[in-house]
Amino acid sequence: MPFPALLLVLAAGQTSAPVVQPFVAPRHYGRPFISPMGEPFRASAGGDGLAVWFAQADRNHDGILTAGEMLADSDRFFAALDTDRDGEIDPDEVTHYETVLAPEVQGEPAAMRVRKRSPDDPAPMDSDSMASDFGLDGPQGAGRFALLNIPEPVAAADMDLNRSISRDEFRNAAIRRFQLLDTNHNGRLTLAQLDAMRPSLPLAGFRHHRDHRHTNPSDGQQFGG
Repeated sequence: MPFPALLLVLAAGQTSAPVVQPFVAPRHYGRPFISPMGEPFRASAGGDGLAVWFAQADRNHDGILTAGEMLADSDRFFAALDTDRDGEIDPDEVTHYETVLAPEVQGEPAAMRVRKRSPDDPAPMDSDSMASDFGLDGPQGAGRFALLNIPEPVAAADMDLNRSISRDEFRNAAIRRFQLLDTNHNGRLTLAQLDAMRPSLPLAGFRHHRDHRHTNPSDGQQFGG
């Protein structure tokens, strides 16, 4: 059969053109950014995650993020996490956050080492001093995608370790984390300042690990500044 005739026969056997399915990026496609309070922002949503979070938190859009604005943003995220509206983020809500909303926090848990205090320094360990006295062997969990090396940013707000995070605990964590980011101690953060703190880390080696609830009770270390 001549070649043109063969093409006509093949064309006649096709009742319709093949349907080409458009490419849809996976939900967790692209390197995420995780805000200081743990909210995930991903490249698939469009734009840089840090810039998207900053624009959201900077409520008056003046290019400056204050402690009050970060506190208001933490209140908004707390309300989103508190799905049963009882004023607490309970273990089930933490699990939902870590498995559905931000599975990046299930990265390998932090290996923690405590710096020994001097015998001449009897001061008690409060929540702010814990942030500097606990060391982390490299970024872990959510810390791989964040400004602060806090592997479990929501669970870490549970400072009394009762496996439930109150609104006050979450707000106190927001203030502590703002202070860690405010390396200039002037009460204001800019996008450029925060962008300079981001670690440049490969994704290779990221492993999932589910069994590490509340392994990091303190807030973490800033990466730069």
